[in-house]
Amino acid sequence: MEVVRASKAGACYGVQRALDMAHGVLAEGSCAYTLGPLIHNPLVVEELEQRGARVAKNLDEVQGECATVIIRSHGVTPQVRDAVLERGYQLVDATCPHVARAQQGAAELAEAGCRVVILGEADHPEVEGLRAYAEEAGGKVDVVGGPDDIPDGLYAPIGVVAQTTQTRENLEAVLAELNARGLDPIVKKTICYATRQRQDAAAELASRVDAMVVIGGRNSSNTTRLAEICEATCSRSFHIESADELKAEMFAGCETVGVTAGASTPDSHINAVEEVLRSF
Repeated sequence: MEVVRASKAGACYGVQRALDMAHGVLAEGSCAYTLGPLIHNPLVVEELEQRGARVAKNLDEVQGECATVIIRSHGVTPQVRDAVLERGYQLVDATCPHVARAQQGAAELAEAGCRVVILGEADHPEVEGLRAYAEEAGGKVDVVGGPDDIPDGLYAPIGVVAQTTQTRENLEAVLAELNARGLDPIVKKTICYATRQRQDAAAELASRVDAMVVIGGRNSSNTTRLAEICEATCSRSFHIESADELKAEMFAGCETVGVTAGASTPDSHINAVEEVLRSF
């Protein structure tokens, strides 16, 4: 059975940077806390915990001798960042640079007097941070998932910032709706195209193989979307978190199997899956 990896798959720059920073801290022999999961991949989080990186839901859970707090790749609110420093912890900022630019963009729009429209998932930690940065800068904020969520009564000036994993099509639809209402929004270009590259590569591969394996956390929105894209083209698609979930009978009769992975999946996990697949 031939195993083919998508041309774009696995950990994006921001995730790899966060992992490298966390491993660097742990290599020094000290324990550390991450505020929330470092990335949306339970297997990676478990591996980090085994090396001494504990997960804290909030600062009150940071206890004992650990004096290092790692900010996850999705970022945190400015209030949480300030609290880390006020409590005397060493802060290691693993916020994805793309997310950091989006945070800065949200604050700049608010400082310019704009009503800030954030395109994204309301409960996502990245979006919570974007909202907090805009509000700290004095802005009034609306979070929308798409054009249908845009509230009535918006007024100029309007500023728009998008969660980094949003699609270009969804952003364009929101802008079109605002323009149709006679508003001319100021737009911060914050979408990271690593997600789109992985989606396009997965769709292309799924169209020419007998089965697809999508690797990544089930709590990862970008990995879940990859699985949906593959399933739409290749009915025999499997979303897994680790190679242990693979069984030979899943690929009975297959001559080719494609492999892709979400932006929170390190190469080591992809390699492990490919090794198992080639053993069938």
